[in-house]
Formats: sequence, structure tokens, C-alpha cells
Amino acid sequence: MCGIAGRIVTGGALLGRNLVELMEAQEHRGADSTGFAIYSPMRDDGYVVRGMGFDKKTIDADLSDFHNILRDHDSDFLKDPKVISDGNAHYCFRIEIKDPKDIAAWVEDADTLTDRIEVQSCGRSLEIIKDIGGAAAVADKHGVRDMVGTHGLGHARLATESSVLPNASHPFWARPFTDVAIVHNGQITDYFTWREKLERKGYRFLTGNDSELIAVWVSDQMKSGLTMQQALTNSISSIDGVFTYMIANAEGIGFAKDRFAMKPLVVMNRNGDLAMATEEQAVRCVFEDEGDVINFDGPSMTALWGVGNRRFAA
Repeated sequence: MCGIAGRIVTGGALLGRNLVELMEAQEHRGADSTGFAIYSPMRDDGYVVRGMGFDKKTIDADLSDFHNILRDHDSDFLKDPKVISDGNAHYCFRIEIKDPKDIAAWVEDADTLTDRIEVQSCGRSLEIIKDIGGAAAVADKHGVRDMVGTHGLGHARLATESSVLPNASHPFWARPFTDVAIVHNGQITDYFTWREKLERKGYRFLTGNDSELIAVWVSDQMKSGLTMQQALTNSISSIDGVFTYMIANAEGIGFAKDRFAMKPLVVMNRNGDLAMATEEQAVRCVFEDEGDVINFDGPSMTALWGVGNRRFAA
């Protein structure tokens, strides 16, 4: 029932606003939580870290311990953390950090704090913003409409099998791979089998959400030497379930649909300016002309879209 969306823009100013429009148009598919993955031009160095803490009464202690772990990995804050909170018990944060010596090792140590504070994205380009509530409420709280960039993802969630808190919401970061995010509509029926296999490889999962698994699965396939296209194609025959997902990195957005073809995706392409969504009426909120949509309604389908109309080679 969840709604997913993607956007590639030729002029970055509209990215945040358009992603909010895409998700507002699909809010009837789930308003328990809403999330966005925003990709801005790549930094030469340093990372942006987004995340949440579970108790805003402990913000100072949480961020102090987080800071100490960064320093243990030869990193530091580049700017004072930005903390976003409201009437809910949890809080969200954005921190710019110096390059840790080893990202994966730092993430593993930072995850020792996950009973209090959780990293939800780390990237030179990527920022994941997600929170409870509908698209407008999340956008207002986090200033999403004003965010600029090259491309991004959106998700409206109806919680069925896990918590409504932002840590169980989409998009998911492909921990610990920087700049990789996923949104997913569907269900993975062999989730526990694949989770056990990936955990034996050393990966860690912070939720029971099957979408988190897909992000790591695809990234692990690429780590082993496959292209994004090969990894997407492999997922159709290797992962059991009913799914349509979009996965993004700094180069663009990829998509895969299972062999049962039950979860829709439509795309409008205007010379490299793309809008993608679960429902056609959503993409027509971005492109108001009468142009045709590409309806990916068949089984076992994949596609790749690169930023700036470039070939997506990752």
C-alpha cells in the first residue's frame, strides 16, 4: 500500500518542492511516516550525517558520546550539529563531519549507541530526512521544500509489520555504504534467510523492515563486482517476494520489479528531467502537460536513469 517516488531534475532548485508534491499526491497510500532522500552535488571531502535520537531529554549526552566516537576515528564536527525537535519524544539531527579514517569501522562503533541515537544516512551527496506524519508535516518541520539537488527519492508509509518511528521508516540507507538509499513498495518473504546470510558477512540491521535489507543486498552485490544493472536483475530471481523498489546513489536512480508485477511504477521523462511514482496522478502533479507516461506494468523489469541525462554506469 505504500507510495514511492523519484525525481531527477535538470535545475536543482525544484527538487525538494517536487518530491513533497509527489508524496502529498500519494499520502492516501500511507501517512504514518514520510521520508525523502536528497542528493546534492558531491562534496570534495567531509560527509553529511543525518539521524535521530530516541529521547530529546538526553540530546547533550547523546551528541557528546557520538562526538567522542568520531574523534576516536580521527574525525570531528565541521559545524555545530543542527537539532530538529517538536512535541514528540524523539529528535532528529544533521551534522557535517570530517572524513573518518575508515567509514565502516566508524559506523560499527557509532552503532553501539543505537539504543539512544541512530545514524540514518551518511554521504558526500546524500541526506535522508524522515519523520512521522504526512508529507506536508514532515516537509514543514525539516525544510524539505527548500532543499536543492540533482535527484532524490520519496516514500509515504503505511506501517504493517514494524514501528512507526522514523528509524523504521523509508528511505533506508544501505549501511555502511555511503550515498546509497532505497524506497520500496511490497514485501520480501525470504527476509530472514537473506538477513542471516548478510549478517554472517558482517552487515548490521537496525530494524526489522525488509526494505533495509534490499538496500544492503544490492550494495553487497555491487561490492562483489557487479554493475548496478546486474545487481538489479539478480534481485528479481534471487529475492523472493512482491516488490517494486528504487535505489539511488550519487549517479542516479535504479529500479527493479519482481516477476509477479503486482506493484506499479510510472515514469514521465522530459529530456532527462524525470518524475517517477507509484501512481500516475502523482507524476502529473510535477509535469502538468499531456505527455505520455511510461507504465512499468510488466514482470521482471529494471531500469536505470542517470543524473544530467548521463549513462548510469555504476
